[in-house]
Amino acid sequence: MSGALFPRGRAVVGDGAVHVPGWLDAGRQRELVEACRGWARGPVPMRHTTLPGGGVMSVRTVCLGWHWQPYRYTRTAGDVNGARVAPFPTWLAELGRAAVDEAYGEGAGARYAPDTALVNFYEGAARMGMHQDKDERSGAPVVSLSIGDTCVFRFGNTRTRTRPFTDVELASGDLFVFGGPSRLAFHAVPKVYPGTADPACGMRAGRLNITLRETGLAGE
Repeated sequence: MSGALFPRGRAVVGDGAVHVPGWLDAGRQRELVEACRGWARGPVPMRHTTLPGGGVMSVRTVCLGWHWQPYRYTRTAGDVNGARVAPFPTWLAELGRAAVDEAYGEGAGARYAPDTALVNFYEGAARMGMHQDKDERSGAPVVSLSIGDTCVFRFGNTRTRTRPFTDVELASGDLFVFGGPSRLAFHAVPKVYPGTADPACGMRAGRLNITLRETGLAGE
């Protein structure tokens, strides 16, 4: 794979990794923005995550269903305020199943059962370094929804944080799904382009990224 930016057409970026531009219409984007504003207020508020080495992530995050902190899931946010996170809504799981159908074909999402969402807010110079989503016990796909400013999404390989990788522009309303052989691919957001969002999405500035996952965990 090369580092060139993909055009705005639907693209298979890797084996099991699919980019669908403009999947969310403006109305659905506004609905998600309003929902995110509510989730950001709590019961566990949106926060900058502190890493084990003492570093602080530049994005702000709020979780649904299960609380993620490096590098595990819990029902309560011991690193924030000790409260139980907001529940994962049924309608968001339905949206996730529709996303998997869109990426992989009708019926592919029938058994997809996401039970957590990480909502990341990028503002200013916020970015995300190369990492794997590997704290889940399930190998089900990750569904990523973008709203607001356009970003560069760097999608790599499963072996190393370095090349080969592909840079994809994710704009407001875009869907990106990665599963199968690409489920543990390293990925990053090295750049966000301020002021590129369509105001019709419901945001004046910044970028929201909602990722749906199956934790593979059970009970409390």
